[in-house]
Amino acid sequence: MKRPWFWALVGLITLVVVFAVMFTAVVPLSSDILRHRIVTYLSDKLDSDVELGDLHFRAFPRLRVEGADLRVSRHGLAGYPPLISIRSFHVDASIVGLYRKHIDHLRVDGLDINIAPSQARDKLRVRNEQSAAKPQKVEGTSGVEPEPTAEEKRRDPLKDGGIVIDKMDTNDARLIILPFERDKEPKVWAIHNLHMRELGALRAWPFDATLTNAVPPGEIDVNGKFGPWHRDEPGDTPLEGVFNFAKADLGVFKGISGTLSSQGYFGGTLAELEANGETDTPDFTIAVGGHPFPLHVKYQALIDGTNGDTRLTNIDAWFLSSYLHAVGAVLDAPKGKHGRTVALDVAMDRSRIEDIMKMAVKTPSSPMAGALKLNTKFLLPPGERDVIDRLRLDGRFSILKARFTNYDVQGKIEELSKRGRGKTADPAKPQVASDFHGRFKLGDGRLALPEVTFDVPGARVELAGSYGLKAETLDFKGQLLLDAKISQTMTGWKSVLLKAIDPLFKQKNGSGSAIPIKIGGSRNAPDFGLDVRRVFKRGN
Repeated sequence: MKRPWFWALVGLITLVVVFAVMFTAVVPLSSDILRHRIVTYLSDKLDSDVELGDLHFRAFPRLRVEGADLRVSRHGLAGYPPLISIRSFHVDASIVGLYRKHIDHLRVDGLDINIAPSQARDKLRVRNEQSAAKPQKVEGTSGVEPEPTAEEKRRDPLKDGGIVIDKMDTNDARLIILPFERDKEPKVWAIHNLHMRELGALRAWPFDATLTNAVPPGEIDVNGKFGPWHRDEPGDTPLEGVFNFAKADLGVFKGISGTLSSQGYFGGTLAELEANGETDTPDFTIAVGGHPFPLHVKYQALIDGTNGDTRLTNIDAWFLSSYLHAVGAVLDAPKGKHGRTVALDVAMDRSRIEDIMKMAVKTPSSPMAGALKLNTKFLLPPGERDVIDRLRLDGRFSILKARFTNYDVQGKIEELSKRGRGKTADPAKPQVASDFHGRFKLGDGRLALPEVTFDVPGARVELAGSYGLKAETLDFKGQLLLDAKISQTMTGWKSVLLKAIDPLFKQKNGSGSAIPIKIGGSRNAPDFGLDVRRVFKRGN
């Protein structure tokens, strides 16, 4: 008792011995033994072949393991990249934490997770099920590997799989979904920063991540839960969360521009995700028209991670005073081509023609106003050309109660209606509304109208032709059908002279007139005229 320093020294030595015993029980002091145990642990947990390059272990000033070139390859998936590959990593832990089977921190650099296509995984599953149905006999054993004893589990924490990583950080990670079709590029999600917690616990693991989106460029902030890891089917590992994508520049797509923001929810598995979200683009602009307008979209999509294709189960879009509904798909381009193919079925039942005109014409105001109904097939293939040159449309439209905003044009429509009814002596009826109906096809920057009709009281125009969107040129032919005879469209001596040609323009199945017409020139200076050649053909 007179030597307190002696007893303090004894107590310190005893404490060191206790910690040394604990340290020896839970941590192998040899890097080779540690490498073997890590490989064995991962092989069992992931049902895979594991390769590990350099590995270094140090105990002071704190426990740290540093490794490089870790590769995990699934059994039976030869020909595909490793399931997991890591360029380098280091692990920080404490003796007390290891005794509780917890690792304080894991840092990973250069992480790639490659998810094989579902078809390949289905074949592997069938093979494994068939193998499991036939127990493999091992000489001198019953054919079944015995379970480790409780003492073995207690002495080796790697045996029972109870290790939990409290925190994990990684830079430059990638989630790569491999396509089954060899001519398609893999689906790559670049994860700039990833922070995970409670990794290895038998429940979902919280995470925060920043994904770098290539096209359109921007950063996506994601918060969610991942796991637990599905050992037999990695593609079936659960994944859910919320995302926010701000200030994406749409100018990278030729022919359009604007700043897009998007937010929403996703959930499902690595191989198949359901996404619900909405986007806002306050300055969406189509180059051919040049007028910015606000665009708001809500969507529901199912992302097939095995091939990168996205099924758009529901799209609702609002712009100006119009509404659009669509369903379809976004398909990855064949290998060697950049971009995606967008295929949609579009319906516009509550829209305005002036809103569509705002997209397509350069004038400050739309040349026409009226209610629009439209149904079309929408196809946008990948490529470097302007959107308006790649876009393909095929559908039908109706424009009801349309009026032309140009006073002179509307005046001519009203005059046409009056003369078509043979009411030349009456004043023109103000604000005559027109109805348009027809089919259309858009391709290579040209709008083809193989069938279009235009009705006003007393007259009907039937046309077929095309309109060049960029050049704004017109090329149409058709006929003007009037309720009245040609001579009834005039008064006085002109009416008397025209009676001689009434039979020439008489409708075959009616008492009115049918006048062959053609329309050329440009949108700003259209050239309306009588198609004289067709008149003479009719006369012969």
